[in-house]
Amino acid sequence: MNRKIYIILVLALAFFTESCDKFIEEELVTDVSAASYYTTEGGFEDGVRATYSTFKPFYGQEMGAAMMTFGTDIWTNGADGGHKVFNFYDGGLNGSESYIRDSWDNWYKGINQANGVINRSAEVDMDEAQKTLRIAEVRFLRAFFYFNIVTTFGDAHLSLEETEGIEVEANRTSQTEIYAQAIVPDLEFAIANLPDEADDYGRATKPAAEFLLAKALLTRSYTSFADGTDASRAETLLGNVINNYGFALLDNFADLWDITNQENSEMVFVVPNSKSQVDSGVDNFGHRWHLYFLHEYDVRRGMTRDIANGRPWKRHRPTDFMLTLWDRDIDSRYDDSFKHVWFANKEEPPTTDPPRAALAIGDTAIFIPGPGKDIDWPQSRQDAVPYLVYSNDEYNERLFPSLNKWIDATRPDRQKTQGQRDFILMRLADAYLLRAEARLSQGNTTGAADDINVIRMRAAVPGQEAATQITPADVTLDFLLDERARELVGEGHRWWDLARTGKLVERTRLHNPGAAPNIQDYHTVRPIPQNQIDRSLGGYPQNPGYPQ
Repeated sequence: MNRKIYIILVLALAFFTESCDKFIEEELVTDVSAASYYTTEGGFEDGVRATYSTFKPFYGQEMGAAMMTFGTDIWTNGADGGHKVFNFYDGGLNGSESYIRDSWDNWYKGINQANGVINRSAEVDMDEAQKTLRIAEVRFLRAFFYFNIVTTFGDAHLSLEETEGIEVEANRTSQTEIYAQAIVPDLEFAIANLPDEADDYGRATKPAAEFLLAKALLTRSYTSFADGTDASRAETLLGNVINNYGFALLDNFADLWDITNQENSEMVFVVPNSKSQVDSGVDNFGHRWHLYFLHEYDVRRGMTRDIANGRPWKRHRPTDFMLTLWDRDIDSRYDDSFKHVWFANKEEPPTTDPPRAALAIGDTAIFIPGPGKDIDWPQSRQDAVPYLVYSNDEYNERLFPSLNKWIDATRPDRQKTQGQRDFILMRLADAYLLRAEARLSQGNTTGAADDINVIRMRAAVPGQEAATQITPADVTLDFLLDERARELVGEGHRWWDLARTGKLVERTRLHNPGAAPNIQDYHTVRPIPQNQIDRSLGGYPQNPGYPQ
């Protein structure tokens, strides 16, 4: 590996003080960096828990939403918030952008934490089977973070050794080698040593490792360094996830978003959040995506901000293209993913211009018909009803269809930003769609259609099951990406889906007017953080296209 001078921005052996998830209830330890503690059984277990904590600052936070959602064919910017450079691809998308810096730093902290656990495990006196299980967990996590890094930044630093303090030597290693030295062998070890089911909800399992390895191989299959067996191996691994562990699609797509039904049969791997921990402040992260996809309902007639409808931060809104994807006469997923009616939570007197009847609490206050159904709302029709109607031609950065997947009515007050929802990283429907993609890559459109039809059958409006089914001739990569949008909208896959399949620039130019003028081929990877470059003696290479 080419050696470069570089400072790794990690906290060696530093544990996050926030509890990681529902299975972490450990007593905080103040001197966890001490070598003597880390090599005890308790210290080793705490080190494993701390590695999971690396998920928290990204998944469920605004950083993750901006980097995984903005600048795609289906999401564009709302009125408020910063970091819109991820949507506009303008000069502000450079190595100085704070989310570029923070995501890089966070993932390398997780990698270094995993390296510390692995490297010091030999000194830990504990049951060997349990130790191997925990090592398999952190190797799964290390592979996860490296996969995020290569799919976000491309070639990057590779280290399988623990960094203590400041390290001034580093490397810029090709994605080929990161796959070969870290991602694939770590996940193969995890598959061989993880259980089918975890004792504690949220820990890594064998099916989660198979899922991740399949996605990594499928991603590699699009690259110049692909292995000829990547797609077929991904298909096999995803078949294992689908068939071997008892996962099952919920009968009703809407039930996935029932906050009382989170630990359900479709979940393969999640970042758990605990209501007791987020409400008490023990967990300072929680799931905040309930904030980002809501329109400005709270300043409209008959409405004020409340817990049930959410705190509308107006960060992300659908593109016009996104709203064309569902045929609502046969497909229930738009109606189950977006909110249509807001009921008055304050009384309003009648108005004269235009004339509208009074609103009582519980009356319809706002109606967004959405695409394809009852969309003919001329002003004369709107003036004839006592509530506000916003049809397709009236959407703007403040008013738009609002995603309801993450709304969290269990928050203790209307201002609370942390929510208790788990962040879904892998679910069974995604495994079917990824297997369809792997089959398509091998020319098996019949098998791909079979997998897609399983998902579409579940989504069918009652009585329309046959109408939802597609034929092998319908299956193309673009159709699959459309289907992934219909099923997974707002779940944090889109930017990576488009980037890994080579479709980011094409589809974003076609469907996102805010991004179209600036997006270029080099935007399929993010810039290397500027602080990484500035603190590296002799410099550290910037990704092509971005300013050094």
